[in-house]
Parts: sequence; C-alpha cells; structure tokens
Amino acid sequence: MHIRPPGPPAGAEAIPDSAGLNLFRADPMLGRMAGLYLPGDLAAHLAPHLDRLGGLAGGVLDELAMEADRNPPVLRPRNRRGEDVQAVAYHPAYREMERLAFGEFGLAALSHRGGVLGWDAPMPPAAKYLLTYLFVQAEFGLCCPVSMTDSLTRTLRKFGDPALVARYLPALTSQDLDALHQGAMFMTEQGAGSDIAATVVRAAPREDGTWALTGDKWFCSNPDAELAMVLARREGGAPGLRGVSLFLLPRVLPDGTPNHHRIVRLKDKLGTRSMASGEVSMNGAVAWLVGEPEAGFRQMADMVNNSRLSNGVRAAGLMRRAVTEALFIAHRRVAFGKRLVEMPLMRRQLAKMLLPTEQARTMVFQTAEALRRADAGEEGAYALLRILTPLLKFRACRDARRVTGDAMEVRGGCGYIEEWSDARLLRDAHLGSIWEGTSNIVALDVLRAAAREGSLPVLRDHLRGLLGNNEALPEAGPALERAVALAEAAQADPALARQAASALYHVASAAGMAWEAARLGMPERLALARLVLRHRVLPRDPLDPGLGGGLGGGLDDGTADDTAMLRDMLNDPGAPQGGTA
Repeated sequence: MHIRPPGPPAGAEAIPDSAGLNLFRADPMLGRMAGLYLPGDLAAHLAPHLDRLGGLAGGVLDELAMEADRNPPVLRPRNRRGEDVQAVAYHPAYREMERLAFGEFGLAALSHRGGVLGWDAPMPPAAKYLLTYLFVQAEFGLCCPVSMTDSLTRTLRKFGDPALVARYLPALTSQDLDALHQGAMFMTEQGAGSDIAATVVRAAPREDGTWALTGDKWFCSNPDAELAMVLARREGGAPGLRGVSLFLLPRVLPDGTPNHHRIVRLKDKLGTRSMASGEVSMNGAVAWLVGEPEAGFRQMADMVNNSRLSNGVRAAGLMRRAVTEALFIAHRRVAFGKRLVEMPLMRRQLAKMLLPTEQARTMVFQTAEALRRADAGEEGAYALLRILTPLLKFRACRDARRVTGDAMEVRGGCGYIEEWSDARLLRDAHLGSIWEGTSNIVALDVLRAAAREGSLPVLRDHLRGLLGNNEALPEAGPALERAVALAEAAQADPALARQAASALYHVASAAGMAWEAARLGMPERLALARLVLRHRVLPRDPLDPGLGGGLGGGLDDGTADDTAMLRDMLNDPGAPQGGTA
C-alpha cells in the first residue's frame, strides 16, 4: 500500500501564506509618511521600533491575536470561597498582547510623558497613531482599552481636579502592568445610546464631597478597568444635557476596598472577541465629579472625539492589512495560467481596495496634525480638528467593511475560514461604524461642528492651502466649493448629512494626497488624488465603457503615466524591501 510521505498535501503551494511577513517593510509608504508628518529626529528614532512592531504584527502578535480571538474572556463573579471578586479571566495570549501594547510600546503613555521607547519627551499624536496603525493590523480588540486609557488620561488631565490627576496619572501612564491602571468609558444605557439627554443613571452627593452612582450601564467595554469615565444625572440637576455630569469611577477605593459596582455579564460579540465588554450595575458606587457639573457631556465629548479619531485610525489599519494580504495573494496565486495580479478584473478590484485605504491613511495623518496644533493652541486648529475627526470616523469605518470583505474574496474559500485573518478583520471592521456613534450620528456631528465651531470655512481654507495654486489638481478647487455648498445645504436639510460628509471627506483626502505628492516627490499619490475626485466626487456616466478602466486598466482620461503609476502601487508586499525605513 502506498503511504504519502509527511509534508504539505498536493496543491498546498497554491495557497499563499503571508505568516511572518514584516508588515512595516511590506508597506514602504508608511515610512515615507512618518518622515513627512514627524520631526526628522523622531522619525529616525522610531524607525527601528516600527520595524520591530511590523515584524511582530505579521508574526507573533498575529498568532496571539488569533488565539485570543478563539478564547474570549470569561466573567468570574465569585472565587471558590464565595467571595464577590468580579474578575474577568483573560487568555494568556491577551495578557501577552497587553504587555506589548501597554508595556513595551507604551501606546497609552507616549502622548502623556517622556521616556517611552527611549524618547525623552511626550510624542506628538502622529507618532502614537503611526504605531497604532501597525499594531491594529494584527489585533483590533486590545486597541480599544489602549485608546480608552489614553483618552481617559487626556480628559482627566484637561478637566479633572489636580489632586485626582496627581493620584492617578502615574498609574494611567505606567508601562509596568502590575502598576498600570487601564481606562474605560461607561456612557451607553438601554434607553440612552447616542441620546445622552436620556441618561437615567443617578448621581447623589455624599458628605465627603464624592458622589454615589446608582443605575445600569448597558455596554461597557473593558468593564474591569481600574478607572472609568461615567456620565450620570445629578440629583436635583437641570433637565436635559445640563443635568448630566461627568464622573471618575474607581474600581477600588483609595482605602483598598472594592467599589460598589458589579459586572452583570459579558457580551457575546460579533467581533473584538479578545476584549471584554459587559453590563455594569452601580449600587451607590463612589465617584468623583470631573470638571463643571453642567458641562458633563461637553467634557465627555473630548474623550469621545479622541476615541472617534482612534476608531478612524484602526479602520485605516484594518484596511491596510486587508490590502497587504490581497496583494500578497494576487502576486502568488496562479489561475488559468496567470498570476491573479496580471488579470484586468483583479487589478481593478485591488485598485478599488487600495484607493479608500490610502484616503484613510492620509486623513489619519492630517487629523493627527490638526490635533497636535489644537493642543498647542494654534488659532483655528480646534475647529479643523472638530470636523476632520467625524469625517474620518464616518467614512473610513464604513470603507473598512467593504475593503475587508473584498480582501476575503481575493483569498477565496480560505478567506471564509477562521484559520486565516480575513474573517477576523471583517468582523472587527463592522464595529467601527457603531462604537462612539453610528454613521448617522457621526455624519450629523460633521454638521454640528460646522454650525457650532465654525469648522466649515476653516476646513475650506485648510484644503485651499494644501492645494496651493491648484495647478497639479485643477479639478479640486471647484469640487471643494461644491462640497462646501452641499454641507451648507445639509445644515438646513439634515437628510443630506451623509452625502455632504462623504463629499467633504473625498475632497479633503484628495487635497491631502496632492500635498503629500508635492512634498514627497511622489506623482503616484497625485494619481490617487485624481482617481478620488474622478470616481468619488465628479459627475460621471455609469454606462460609459471608458469609466471602468480608471481603476485597474487604462484611466478614463487616457493618461498612460497615471495608469503605470497605479500599477506600480499594486506592488508585492512580500518582495524584499531592505531593512528599516
């Protein structure tokens, strides 16, 4: 009897496997963007750290993420002696990812203090999001606790009593996991999701100046965090939003006793399975008031907006991982005697995935730079940040759902199997359009920023500045004016909010890519900017056979140079790229 020798089965070599791929080296553009948006000395300092993280993200970290996804956390309400411990048990793979994120790379600390990764000062937002963009390509779930810890620290420092800041800041920014305090945000209630004015959790003053919180929060991610920002309605407060205040809720009180809130159960989620989300019941839980009593929602909005920006960053990272996988496969899989990447329809599909991925990347860095300028107190920067943030959150999170789905299709049947990354990317991508505001809510927030912060003219001036004299991208100027006019019309007719938000996002990303093309000497990014305008903004005839070629074949304006550049961007991520960028 013939026995097949050990080894891969016949045909296994036809299934490309990118395991072990360095995701930083596989994406040379990321190093170029780091050099553009960061000071030169910081970009050079971070290069070896990015290279290490890229290797982890395509190797060990990716394996840990898959293991943690298969073994979600479990609530242990009591120990074997019957004591009410309210412990969440995490898989060792998740704990190791925490060590990498909070410990080795200090993702929650590097914006708040020096010393992280050997840099002697707090790093600008672009550095944090650059590292997060790589990390999330392997693991999405843990990036939520990282983001909330970073955002809670920011909000506490901005609005909290100095004594509270002094008490908790060292633990919030610690890279020692035994000393670390993670953060969370308890906002959602059954009857008060995006409608914060419907908040019913109550806050009653105590004699010692603290407050007692009573009621249930319905969706609390990282529910066992040491600290949480909570919205609650003050006893005797005004109706509506003015009666809702912001509180800091510790898991353990200063005297070492557990606080009076319980995790009722953990949620069984579609995605982000590695990370715990649960329902929390408060029964006189002790909390401190943060900031002005009647400005609770406005102060929490600072944390929410920071989290929304992080959502956009994570969506951009998911798209890049999906595109990297799809390109890796397309350059290696052979069908009908050709590599997939040589087939016109596949090139078109890959290009249609690449376009929103690059748009999101540009918008991430443009928004990060606006955040840096706003924190520095530059005039107009906050208004710009307030509109760029919901634009990124709205469009990038929706695009990620489609891009990750298309990448699954490139891999074929294997993509539908949980042994590969595709299914996890797709499941996680759907979360971005729900967390921190659904698409409708965030599109309306674009209009709110325009109305309350005067953000629309600031955005117009910013994009005009990026475009310069408009010679490189002449169609952008008229498109910008029409997008602004649409946004103005949407303020009178909110049904236009999503259309207006998409238009502003597309024009803003095109302007950003045109600016990057000029600074980096990269005409291929200008080609991408033209494609964004042509296929997302400008009028077109869907029955014109010349239109389809603009994404993968010939461009509909007949520019062969753009066509060649687009094909060059569909490069093989597994080809040798050298060392660190």
